[in-house]
Amino acid sequence: MHLPLLSQRLRAVPWVFLILAFAISLPAVTVRFYASDEIEYFAYLRSMWFDGDLSFDNEYRYFYDRGIARGWRFKETFLDGPTATGLRVNFAPVGSAILWAPFYIVTDAGVRVARAAGVDVAADGYSTPYIASVVYASAFYGFLAIALSAHAASRVVGGAGAATVSALAVWIGTPLLFYMYLAPGFSHACSAFAVAAFVVLWLYVRRDWPLWGVVALGASAALMGMVREQDLFIALGPAIDFLVWAPRRVQAGALSWPAVLMRAIAGTAATTIGFLPQLLSYVVLFGRAAPSATVQGKMTWTAPHLLQVLASPTNGLLFWTPVALPALLGLIWLALGGRQIGRHEAEIDPGARAWVGVMCLVMVMTQLYVGGALDTWAGAGSFGQRRLVGLTIFLVIGLTAFITAFPRPVGRYAIYPLLVLGVWWNLGLTAQFGTRLMDRQRLDPPQNAYHNFVTIPRQLPVLAHRFLRDRQSFYQPLQSP
Repeated sequence: MHLPLLSQRLRAVPWVFLILAFAISLPAVTVRFYASDEIEYFAYLRSMWFDGDLSFDNEYRYFYDRGIARGWRFKETFLDGPTATGLRVNFAPVGSAILWAPFYIVTDAGVRVARAAGVDVAADGYSTPYIASVVYASAFYGFLAIALSAHAASRVVGGAGAATVSALAVWIGTPLLFYMYLAPGFSHACSAFAVAAFVVLWLYVRRDWPLWGVVALGASAALMGMVREQDLFIALGPAIDFLVWAPRRVQAGALSWPAVLMRAIAGTAATTIGFLPQLLSYVVLFGRAAPSATVQGKMTWTAPHLLQVLASPTNGLLFWTPVALPALLGLIWLALGGRQIGRHEAEIDPGARAWVGVMCLVMVMTQLYVGGALDTWAGAGSFGQRRLVGLTIFLVIGLTAFITAFPRPVGRYAIYPLLVLGVWWNLGLTAQFGTRLMDRQRLDPPQNAYHNFVTIPRQLPVLAHRFLRDRQSFYQPLQSP
């Protein structure tokens, strides 16, 4: 066999492995909604497809009447008070519904065909096939985020093996796992995908910033913002990159200022036009092209909680998700121009790689800043720092840089075992959260560590059986052995 062909086949192995891992994991996806956020995201999709409007009263009442949406003040918030335009409030953006729509529409067609064939299934937009279409779509987008992240890490850092290991560690060792499989009705898996797609597109566009590429990047930025408004701030990194690139190209005589201006206008226009569905939904619901006053009232733009978002022992990213620490260190190493050990076949030259690392850190900082500006920065009651799940691609790139910065024996015998511990920490917290073995409002690291390494291993057979055969029993107190 020719060596180039063998090399191509070996490079394909990690991708085949990732795809197989996702296919095997599909039975773990939980087909249900339980939180008000999930219902808000879903309400856009169901209301637009079945009713052709943004009146969510019937969607909210459906879930409330069936005891699904009985969380704290759900009725008072979503059923009792109208918005300025007389409709029911919806704090969620529309992007997840847009991404779910192809799966939902195909499912609706399938349900109607099944009914015509005599199958007893409701074609109401609420029955199990419809919910399944949404949660499996989220899982699929979460997987695409991982695949795109591994590709980006290989491109920026090199080393398909290290990129695959990093992708797996981030997949299983961060809250992305929870929001792909246990609570896929949230927007976070979609957020990870939208950001990953944007960053990968930027890595290709930034070579020459062609007009079509700038337009595509602008549209991708709009999608990010419609999935989660805070993700729109990530576009600051590529914007800075473009502003640094353009004067250099003009000075070199390779580009004119009118061409630069045309690109800037085209990118801005693409973002604005792409974001119109969100702006129109604001107008319909709140009578103005802006989020609700409740959402805006949560923000303090001096970001007083930035350090807490990162390092609070009770709610910070590094305590919830330890694999984020080497990932962030890897990004810093990359930005400082730190070299990788061995031959990793990166597609970006070392000088450009350092600048890409700087821009990745800028994009990460935008999310830490927005998270720190929220008075609800702790995300109490949620699993992990869920607002940072969109940083998945940066964690994979950074972790790959961290791993490849060391000789192989160090990575194999020191770093990989630490990653396994970080992954187990996330899995253990997932079990504690689901069984109410922990306080969902905050971490207690010593107590959490005891349960992760003593209680959970003892209960593992029971927990595995419950997850496979009686998944609805979760979110109940853990029974004593």
